[in-house]
Amino acid sequence: MFSYQDPAAWEPLPPRPRAWLRRRFAASAVYRPAHWVLVVLVWGLLLAAGVLAEIVTTFSDRLEERALGFADRVIARTALPRWYVGWREFRHEGDAGYYRTLVDQSVARRTAQVSAPKPRVPREWTVPVRDYRGAGARYVAERAQAQGWQLRPSDVRKEVSLYWPHPTPLGVDS
Repeated sequence: MFSYQDPAAWEPLPPRPRAWLRRRFAASAVYRPAHWVLVVLVWGLLLAAGVLAEIVTTFSDRLEERALGFADRVIARTALPRWYVGWREFRHEGDAGYYRTLVDQSVARRTAQVSAPKPRVPREWTVPVRDYRGAGARYVAERAQAQGWQLRPSDVRKEVSLYWPHPTPLGVDS
């Protein structure tokens, strides 16, 4: 059974033990500066490699596609790890009302951005579990669908994938 078919996966996650959160928060506080140094190094490396790749990919579409795929994979690695516990998660663990409010604000903000006359955000949106942990994936799906989003199959223990199906005005598509 896929996780998106399991009804238990759509419910709010149980609160994590406070001692466990404390340790993860301390490790996250130590890790975060090192992570930002890593991000700056990766971006610098991509910028330097991009200059050389621009010359090479001018002559080859196949190499250009591979270079862009590689850059996407490298950039994805610069995201914070799943074990990371930020101040918001540490402070509001188990507070369903806080997470519901956070989901409502996120969905409203993203809907306004994507339905703007000239949207600057993609029509696909992935909501990470750290944004809906206390409210549950079902709550995200209900709120998003009420605003006009379509649900995409995803592992709801990690994220909820959504798609904005409505055409943008004037045929502008992102």
